Amino acid sequence: MKSQPVQRAIISVSDKAGIVEFAAALSRLGVDILSTGGTARLLRSAELTVIGIDEITQYPEMLDGRVKTLHPAVHGGILFRRDRQDHTAAIKAAGIAPIDLVCVNLYPFSDTVSRGSNVEECVENIDIGGPAMIRAAAKNYQDVVVLVEPSDYAAVLCELQETGGTVSLPTRKRLAARAFAHVAAYDAVIASWMHERLAAETEPPERITISGRLRYRCRYGENPHQAAAVYEQPNSQEPGVGTGTLLSGRELSYNNLCDAEAALELVKDLDERPACAIVKHANPCGAAMAGTLAEAFGGALEGDRVSAFGGIVAFNREVDTEAAAALTAQGLFFEVVVAPGFAPDALATIIGRKGWGANVRLLAVGELDGWRQKADRWSVRQINGALLVQERDIKLINQDDMRVVTDRAPTAEEMAELLFAWRVVKHVKSNAIVLTRDHQVVGVGAGQMNRVQSVRLAVSQAGKAAAGAVLASDAFFPFDDGPALAADSGVTAIIQPGGSKKDADTIALCNARGIAMIFTGVRHFRH
Repeated sequence: MKSQPVQRAIISVSDKAGIVEFAAALSRLGVDILSTGGTARLLRSAELTVIGIDEITQYPEMLDGRVKTLHPAVHGGILFRRDRQDHTAAIKAAGIAPIDLVCVNLYPFSDTVSRGSNVEECVENIDIGGPAMIRAAAKNYQDVVVLVEPSDYAAVLCELQETGGTVSLPTRKRLAARAFAHVAAYDAVIASWMHERLAAETEPPERITISGRLRYRCRYGENPHQAAAVYEQPNSQEPGVGTGTLLSGRELSYNNLCDAEAALELVKDLDERPACAIVKHANPCGAAMAGTLAEAFGGALEGDRVSAFGGIVAFNREVDTEAAAALTAQGLFFEVVVAPGFAPDALATIIGRKGWGANVRLLAVGELDGWRQKADRWSVRQINGALLVQERDIKLINQDDMRVVTDRAPTAEEMAELLFAWRVVKHVKSNAIVLTRDHQVVGVGAGQMNRVQSVRLAVSQAGKAAAGAVLASDAFFPFDDGPALAADSGVTAIIQPGGSKKDADTIALCNARGIAMIFTGVRHFRH
């Protein structure tokens, strides 16, 4: 099909980046410009000739601008098929002129929500006319050019200038696909917000809508033969790896992002004191809380120095000079360091470390205070042909909800240690066992097919440090063999969900060995 020349364009944008220059270039090509509201005022202030929408609809804008373009004079001009004589005759009889290019982007709903605006203001920023025009133009891509992104202006202008006023069909197809994705993403954000803020349902919704905007393409996925990319979700206000700012180093890889997410989520749970976690292959090989970040890093490093090399480090406070000095000590190397931020001197220390500047990624995610109040409620995981949706495991259980089930209750020091271990074990792949001492992880058993093997790995890693340590288990012990191994290694207290048919055997063993044990009633499986 031969492309028709662009003779008339409608321009109505919320994102006005580059719009004056684009409209001016169209005018120089002899294209008539139709526009509305603030866009029309902006273009006229730049001394461009603009035809107001009310001039072609013969109706003024109504209802505080809610009704401007919803009119046959607009949609007829966009939707009629140029290759259909009956369509051409119909618009001619109605006195409707063709509209060959639609340049529209939508009210800033996401930005309005992100500012914490009230419900009324958010609702007012739900665009109606804009999506209708975009969909109409994209549907009629055979004849109409549709633009929703300022980044596409230059390429379209280039074609118009080179061809004497036409845009190729392949370009129109590409732009149409992009336009439908733009509107779909916009509607997905609104639907999600409506569900959370207005429907206030406690169960997963009947339908879910997920949207994401390409942030960057990874070099590859989990393995070099897999393609991968990062998509940013609109309206997400929780500080996280996906929205962080890369301050130094190469782009984050797919695996970097997964591990950085695991490390950051752990330290977010350790919010009372400065904390550090070191993660390798999605499991913490070390974690600690202390009086300073440098001390916390030292404690995390001692958890497993061998595994820590080349791992991902996360802090829950801004990295200071002392922590940066400890991090960059001779013999250490890490792929990624993620934190709320980096003090200027700390940043200079890390980047200045020989061999680190270009290789170690430094990711700033912003303040973590109050992150639970900003957290997305649902997590989504894809399986073939379906999506698994569940509520995120972010609620903290109270000490009052826990139950001492042994003759001996934990001491105050043991109780504090158990609570620390409980928060860490939540972030270890099941079956998960964590041993801690002095608010430092000393042993981890992760991802084993049976729980006693996880205990065996944890106590083996801890070695002598197991004596006097406490143990956390993400799920109940089906038999007393795991606690028996822990007792043999010198563990003094255990925290676990409870709920096994063999709980009585485990309690009896702990009583016989002088171990204090707490049941939480909450499980933390992580798959």
